[in-house]
Amino acid sequence: MRLEDFDYQLPPELIAQTPIEPRDSARLLIDQGDREPSHKHVSDFLEFCGEGDVLVVNDTKVIPARLRLLRQSGGAAEVLLLERRDANQQIWEALIRPAKRLKLGEILYAGDGSAIVRIGERTASGDTFSVSLLLGGESVEDLLSKYGEMPLPPYITTKLSQAGRYQTIYANRPASAAAPTAGLHFTETLLEALRNKGVKILTVDLTVGLDTFAPVTHSDPRDHPMHTESYRVGAEILEQCHLAKRVIAVGTTTTRALESAATTGVLTGRTNMFISQGYEFKIVDLLLTNFHMPRTTLLMLVDAFIGPRWRSLYEVAIQEKYRMLSFGDAMLLDRSL
Repeated sequence: MRLEDFDYQLPPELIAQTPIEPRDSARLLIDQGDREPSHKHVSDFLEFCGEGDVLVVNDTKVIPARLRLLRQSGGAAEVLLLERRDANQQIWEALIRPAKRLKLGEILYAGDGSAIVRIGERTASGDTFSVSLLLGGESVEDLLSKYGEMPLPPYITTKLSQAGRYQTIYANRPASAAAPTAGLHFTETLLEALRNKGVKILTVDLTVGLDTFAPVTHSDPRDHPMHTESYRVGAEILEQCHLAKRVIAVGTTTTRALESAATTGVLTGRTNMFISQGYEFKIVDLLLTNFHMPRTTLLMLVDAFIGPRWRSLYEVAIQEKYRMLSFGDAMLLDRSL
């Protein structure tokens, strides 16, 4: 494996800056193996599902995890909460900026003067820090509601008018620092139509963290250190997947949760599974996913799923001006083709 094998030219003007309305009006590129892909919309997804299939979604909920704060000197600082590290939700793993200037024990403040965060030690990974939220009697939910922002990726520069649009309609447990974006396309109408067609809709949970957006920098991607993310797959969910005609995973995070559980036999825990070339899929048959940034582990998972034809699919999508990345369009991949 070479990092440059997962590179492609992404035209900046195709990076979707705002979500499309309605959700299921996004375009859907249908993988047809050696044949030319077909062009549909997510609202047509029903055509490709049938009785006996299961559709598995990641129902994690995004929290307003980005805190724009101030140092005592007045300089700007930013904290992106990734995952809680204690039962009281006071200690978190976080990305901080400016990482080289902020000192151990330093306190960061909101614009109204409230003390919000104390900087802790750098974590073992070297990329993140332990931070303490200074709750002052407030709940974490109240503090983040008051001072936090939805953690949109840095390539989205347009302000989000409705925070709920960076949230799936079935989001449940508040935990993640990024949305499982393939799920943003679903509406209640589409889900109900799937159920009426005999498709079971199952949920798993994977807390979307650093590795969803961390770039791969090693020339050989196999040297990339995956950070762990917590996941939960119910025993009955895994059993229904084994019994299903086909398993359709909505997004790469759902895929990682299912494959981690099937590979390790551990249904609740933490995974650092790096799904890349040579991985033998045990659960997922079809994958509904958005288009991903070059040189990322997400693109490498897609490569493991359908092989090098991902490149021709991306070329078609770019030629046809599909909207790319988190608020963009989607594709349906079939690893049996």
